[in-house]
Amino acid sequence: MPMIMDDDINVDDLFGEPASLGLGLPANISVKGLAQRLDEMRLLGCCQKIAWSKQGCIAYITPDSLRVNLRHLECRPSDGKWVLSDDTPLLPVTEAHTGHPIIHVCWNEVGSELAVVDSSGRVSIYNIAIALNSLGGLRQAAFDTDDDGAQIVGMMWLNVQRSVHAFNQAAKVQGRWAYSPFRRRPIPPFHPAGKAGLICITRSGIIRFLYQNPDGRWAEISAELKNTSYSDRLLTHAALVATPGGILVVTHSACQKICFYRVQINWTPAQWDPSQLKQAPAQFPTPSFRFMHSKVEVPCSIPMNRGASENSEGIAPSTNTLYSLTRLDIVLAAHDNSAGMASNPWIVGIFSIPSHATADHPQQQGPPSVIVRWQLESAPQLIHQKFDEVSSKKSNTQVKPKAVLRRLEDIFSDKYIVSVEQTEYGNVLALTYDDSSIAFYDPKTMAVFNGVNDSDTVTSLAQAGFHYTTELTGLNISFSPSGCNAVMLDSEGQVQLRCMEHSYGAESGLYDENKFSAAVSSLTLAFCRACGAEINSDDLLLILRRQLSPVLEAQSTFINEVYRALPINCNFTQENDKLMSHQYLPKCLSIQAALGYQNKYKPRSFSSNIPWAILQLRHASVLYALFLQYNKGGQTEPPDPEALRILLGNTKWTLDFLHCVLNALLNLSDDFESVSSDQEAFAQKLKSTNSLPLIIILSSMSRAFLRFICRGLRGMYAGYTAVPLVGDARVYYSEICQTLDTSPVRIDVYEKFVAGVDSAVRHVYQGAGFGDAERPGPERELLVNSRIPPVLVTAVTTILRQTIPVLKPEIDRMAIYMGDYSWLGLGTDRRTEMYRRTRTVDIVKKIPLRTLTPSAAGEDNHEGKQNSQGQLRRRCVRCCEVLCGAYPPRPLLSFRMMYKLG
Repeated sequence: MPMIMDDDINVDDLFGEPASLGLGLPANISVKGLAQRLDEMRLLGCCQKIAWSKQGCIAYITPDSLRVNLRHLECRPSDGKWVLSDDTPLLPVTEAHTGHPIIHVCWNEVGSELAVVDSSGRVSIYNIAIALNSLGGLRQAAFDTDDDGAQIVGMMWLNVQRSVHAFNQAAKVQGRWAYSPFRRRPIPPFHPAGKAGLICITRSGIIRFLYQNPDGRWAEISAELKNTSYSDRLLTHAALVATPGGILVVTHSACQKICFYRVQINWTPAQWDPSQLKQAPAQFPTPSFRFMHSKVEVPCSIPMNRGASENSEGIAPSTNTLYSLTRLDIVLAAHDNSAGMASNPWIVGIFSIPSHATADHPQQQGPPSVIVRWQLESAPQLIHQKFDEVSSKKSNTQVKPKAVLRRLEDIFSDKYIVSVEQTEYGNVLALTYDDSSIAFYDPKTMAVFNGVNDSDTVTSLAQAGFHYTTELTGLNISFSPSGCNAVMLDSEGQVQLRCMEHSYGAESGLYDENKFSAAVSSLTLAFCRACGAEINSDDLLLILRRQLSPVLEAQSTFINEVYRALPINCNFTQENDKLMSHQYLPKCLSIQAALGYQNKYKPRSFSSNIPWAILQLRHASVLYALFLQYNKGGQTEPPDPEALRILLGNTKWTLDFLHCVLNALLNLSDDFESVSSDQEAFAQKLKSTNSLPLIIILSSMSRAFLRFICRGLRGMYAGYTAVPLVGDARVYYSEICQTLDTSPVRIDVYEKFVAGVDSAVRHVYQGAGFGDAERPGPERELLVNSRIPPVLVTAVTTILRQTIPVLKPEIDRMAIYMGDYSWLGLGTDRRTEMYRRTRTVDIVKKIPLRTLTPSAAGEDNHEGKQNSQGQLRRRCVRCCEVLCGAYPPRPLLSFRMMYKLG
């Protein structure tokens, strides 16, 4: 039975009366937990119970406030649907905070480190070491004292010193979308050694700086904020943000005053050389605070009603004393160029009236919440005119301008505001209300985004017409890295997933091409921003899988936009060694492959199988290049057995892949022999042929990877005697050489084959007059649409009629015809399907794992679970493939391999 004071009590049901008792309870009290949530937000600025990191990990506080659980988005192998994962307890938290209620969780800018704060102001810090559901402890809460005055009212992580590619907007130019990338510079202060740092403001007015030394240990400095009176030091809220001029700090005290500070962190020494790590700890960089003298005090007042400020008689509006601050933020407009911010920051305060107060004070009724804004500006110092009469030795004395807060027009809300968050990389200000509805504002103007106002310019998903429905309710919310999803804690403290929706131009039985185009462009813009900032894009993938239909080629339209927006030149007819280190290419191939994934029992769609195969070729190319470079570097540590085991598995996989490609082309050569003399019949037959091997060899990108692989295999075979190996390492290396010796096709034959295809493709490009500007078109057609463009039909004829027949004398055709290629996972035949249902291949090592037991064969192997042989298996949340064994590996070379493959 609920307690009498519960928010959702129904008095009529309690007494069995059919009519209302007419107690005058406000209607909004029906939202369960609203009064408690408003009290939490009023008493303490740091009370965020759920947070979604930019790496994709979701951390939330359990209903008992004693634990923190982790979740993430994942593709479910059984049906291919994207869902929230099961809970994973962050076990060190309970032990670190020893029973103190946990009240706040906060991720750093990159999303790799999590701060957990309890009710006594003690802070513990964790980082994502190896996987989204496995966090390691960095700092223990036991370092902090147990003091109510140390409660955290505001906190901020230091930014990471790295510049990233950013995208401002997409604009239509001559009917096509043009994207505007730029290099966004990071905002100081930074840790000289690149380590983490966390700034906290306590209730007693102390600013704390927790920072990590180069040796991994944590240290702290603190200082007192300068205040005018003792009562001002009893703070309730604080907001912090980094700007080029220093850290802006805004505080709200118990006596309802807003104070502004500018703080700088200076390091001694300012630079740090990693080679100095072996020196004494006293030589580590040490920070110090420097307070800028620009404090401004503004007393807060909320007018009695929204029309009071427009009093025609000039009478000053009276103040409504029932309002209390429930949220304090500093809003910065998103960077629109490499120079940085163009507009001054805003201070935003959310003032709310208690949910039970309006009935007791009808004379002070007002809107539930009021948004109060101050613009931070510079104003000249006004000096009394008598100072002009004083002679000065300095003739050109200039008075520095002072910082002032100019209050802007208040914004009234008919609902309670329970969350304020900047999303979509600062381009959107999202406000969540007590009924779970979400409104989007432009941070530069506070104009409401309510759809496509300008169909020729797109700045965000919200501006393009994406919105959230109100089917789920909750008072604690956090948005995904790209802002297109949100997680919410319901009234029971359980995590619920909310997704943005869009009509994509189909409304009331009509279709609007402009709305569809703007929606796809905004998704493209969000994906490009995620790629440029190197953050997780699984939230976007969920939207793409659920809402863009592959039947109507909406997904293909999106992929085409992505390749246009990102600087990806698909033409690699000339050998390009930078191909393996391309920043965006693996991300584009990955999302292409993920869009066509159905489930672990069915093959991928043809259009996604091609990028998936190219990704595997890229992985093998990177591994061989890294191994050969490692040996040439004169390393004192010999290659470890695990690294050579990975190379052995990839050698077997790549050789079987080459055999499979050659076998398929031999069959095609025989199949097309009857129409080889009729070019038109040949072209028609080619249109109805879906051949993955044919697309792979025609694409210059995958051919470049095949060249790298052949070069790597030849280099490994030649360098066998030069590498100092012992034990299992020598056994694995000798098995690699034996695998190459027993191959039915020599490596030089494959190199000759790739060179012949190169020659055929280059010849048809030259014959058609295709230069460097025209070649990316047909190459993108191969890669994105999985279709052979007309210009390459002649090249296919040359390959099947000339290149392949020349190689036949050097090929053991019977051996490659009898080969079992089902373990490659690329075929659509029944043999491949049976292998997929009964066996698993390690995605990195390319080693077939043992057969699953019948009970486990139909179950999903979740991350970190062990199989019947006791081996640790981890599953990729996107492709659902499995990695078996310890991760990350301890030996140097194995670790480098895993790191390179991401």
